[in-house]
Amino acid sequence: MTVFRPCIDLHEGVVKQIVGGTLTDGGARENHVSLHSAASFAEKYKSDGLAGGHVIQLGPGNQDAAERALSAYPGGLQLGGGVSPDNARDWLSAGASQVIVTSYLFDGDVLSQERLDRLASVVHPSELVIDLSCRRVGDGYCVATNRWQTVTRSRVDASLFALLAPYCSEFLVHAADVEGLCQGVDEELVVLLSKISPHPCTYAGGARDLAELARVEDLSGGRVDLTFGSALDIFGGSGVRYADCVEWNRRR
Repeated sequence: MTVFRPCIDLHEGVVKQIVGGTLTDGGARENHVSLHSAASFAEKYKSDGLAGGHVIQLGPGNQDAAERALSAYPGGLQLGGGVSPDNARDWLSAGASQVIVTSYLFDGDVLSQERLDRLASVVHPSELVIDLSCRRVGDGYCVATNRWQTVTRSRVDASLFALLAPYCSEFLVHAADVEGLCQGVDEELVVLLSKISPHPCTYAGGARDLAELARVEDLSGGRVDLTFGSALDIFGGSGVRYADCVEWNRRR
């Protein structure tokens, strides 16, 4: 069954919601900058019994905030952004339930088996979520790395998921083209993920109202979970009440 997965997106050390496709070294187009700390959101998710959420570091300057969030909800949040074999175990020791990895796995725009093997030497599959966030290319999708600015040669298809599945226990996919726009989920991508992912998979990007939880459940046969960002009231949005998302999960 489809459940709501909470998130904490960190940019420049604070909790923000941005338009994902605008993220560069120079900044990003912001939808909302929270006055509350990452740790306070983590405490809220813990109090409400929400599991499987993620903390994403969007660029540098977020380590302290990320560490405080993990400390507030040890074992309850995944951690992504700048993760590599050199720091993965540090993040797990800091309280992350799992680490999330994307960009490290690629050498430029090519998936690196050598890097994948090196990561596997220090992180057990149960501790790893592979992020295959993507952009539409032609009639399909290709993985996008480097804050979604580098479109790689790796197509989001069954062969890619089959290759990576032995190394991880979960997948996370942001639809970078619609991230932060609150114009609706990419339904074609949701259906694709439900067909090709052998592990639990969370979709993020564009979700705008509570009905999309039921829509994703219907499209995916309950095989894909959903994250709300900019539409959520706790992130300054007006389309979705956080309390309703909590209640949705409780009913499941």
